[in-house]
Amino acid sequence: MTFTPSATPEQTAARQQAFDSLPDPTTLVSREEIRAALLDRHTAATQDKLDAARVAICGLGGLGSTIAVALTRIGVGHLHLIDFDRVDMTNLNRQQYFLKDLGQYKTEALRANLKQINPFTDITIDTVKVTDENVPTLFEHEGIICEAFDVPENKTMLVNAVLESLPDKKLVSASGMAGYRSSNLVHTKRVSRNFYFCGDGETAPKPGAGLMAPRVGVVACHEANMITRLILGEEDA
Repeated sequence: MTFTPSATPEQTAARQQAFDSLPDPTTLVSREEIRAALLDRHTAATQDKLDAARVAICGLGGLGSTIAVALTRIGVGHLHLIDFDRVDMTNLNRQQYFLKDLGQYKTEALRANLKQINPFTDITIDTVKVTDENVPTLFEHEGIICEAFDVPENKTMLVNAVLESLPDKKLVSASGMAGYRSSNLVHTKRVSRNFYFCGDGETAPKPGAGLMAPRVGVVACHEANMITRLILGEEDA
């Protein structure tokens, strides 16, 4: 089946109005209050490393949007969000977006949502398609690159491009997360010096067991946790 949008012009306009009228989060909280809460949980030594970290997330679907939320909540200081797609209704079953975000670029919608969690996170966005040609320059300022694409060919392209042109960058990738098989099949492993893999490595979407929020979320949090470990100096999977 192919999903056909059925929103009326009035509903589309209402979504845009809701997106445009989000409160300014900096009026709700101070940088000092957020940092004090993080320090209470993490201690200064840990939080200083998280504050300084720079992470690029490629693909802002079920994996990438969930990873971005997790890293924002623990106080990672600098995020680079990369995707060329817009939010649609079929994304809401597993991605960190809301009705107000429908029709928005994922980069812009996710940045707005993350700012409602921590408005002082430094977020850079690139609404572009990642290619072999732009990989060397796109990730110039990040030490950790997170692959979070849906399409297997895109995953392979990014992994190969990073390993070939940016071998000193840390790369965290994922595959095998569809359906509702046991979460215990999901694992994280270190593939090579700077390359880490999360997922079960085999489960692909099929009718009745497509990409579903719980299992996609499990894999996304494996990626987010591996990224956190790398930030904090733990390189073993």
